[in-house]
Amino acid sequence: MPETPTPPTAPQQTAAAVAPVPTAGDAFAGTGRRREAVARVRLVPGSGKIMVNRRTYDAYFPRESLRLAVREPLLITRQLGRYDVLVSVTGGGTSGQAGAIRLGIARALTAVDPSHRTALRTAGMLSRDPRMKERKKYGQKGARKRFQWTKR
Repeated sequence: MPETPTPPTAPQQTAAAVAPVPTAGDAFAGTGRRREAVARVRLVPGSGKIMVNRRTYDAYFPRESLRLAVREPLLITRQLGRYDVLVSVTGGGTSGQAGAIRLGIARALTAVDPSHRTALRTAGMLSRDPRMKERKKYGQKGARKRFQWTKR
């Protein structure tokens, strides 16, 4: 029996080759962690508002350095005015929360467009900071500090 020739198919494009075009209903999510803080981040196409726990990020973070850390992934990828950033963050202090939000935004931006990954990776935005508080040990005052030893 002779084989019937199959018609040529169009070359398949991978997801990395085609950047998704965000529409009004799209939301891209990312989770960030630092120390004890956990941030759940959603990027929604919009005007560029950044809301942290239903407050503006200017009101939530008292220091400019923390506000810059939150904006940094958007500045590197030049996406600052294109997405509204909605964040729910719990645990830790303000510095840890800002670091968690930064990682969450960076991960969400890679979900938006995988071509952002190289720029964010070279800037160190996609690496989770593994440093955690060391636990207190029994028979000691803290993690490293000992009780004072007396000879007599």
